[in-house]
Amino acid sequence: MNVLFLCTGNSCRSILGEATFNHLAPEGWRAMSAGSKPAGYVHPRSLALLAREGISTEGYYSKSWDDLPVTPDIVISVCGNAANETCPTYLGSVLRSHWGVEDPAHVIGTEEEINASFMTAYQILRHRIETFLALPLAELQNDRDRLKIELDRIGTL
Repeated sequence: MNVLFLCTGNSCRSILGEATFNHLAPEGWRAMSAGSKPAGYVHPRSLALLAREGISTEGYYSKSWDDLPVTPDIVISVCGNAANETCPTYLGSVLRSHWGVEDPAHVIGTEEEINASFMTAYQILRHRIETFLALPLAELQNDRDRLKIELDRIGTL
């Protein structure tokens, strides 16, 4: 199963989701990320945070949803729910869910405050990914309605 973490810029949250999911995922599950208007770079604080957490950053880059290597089975949008941010809508018959996370790249403050915002985004995504991967995935692959309910529930955690 292929999971797409989607946001607008594909420089922070969706990259954190992709890398964390791939670090934790069982065999047969793979994440990718993309943006509707990719920034063209991965935010250095995202890369530094992943490295501190022991998660490989090799091969991750900001890309458009038009450049995906495969069609995703699941699309998880991670755009925030505030700050007038518009989250892209991925068209098609794929299973979609929204796991809104505020964009740490827009935080203004001290170094400590900015780093804390990146850590918060990472911790929210990691908790949701761990909760998702703890589900009976083999069963849910064949029950699209139940999988959608679980994904939407996890997006509220």
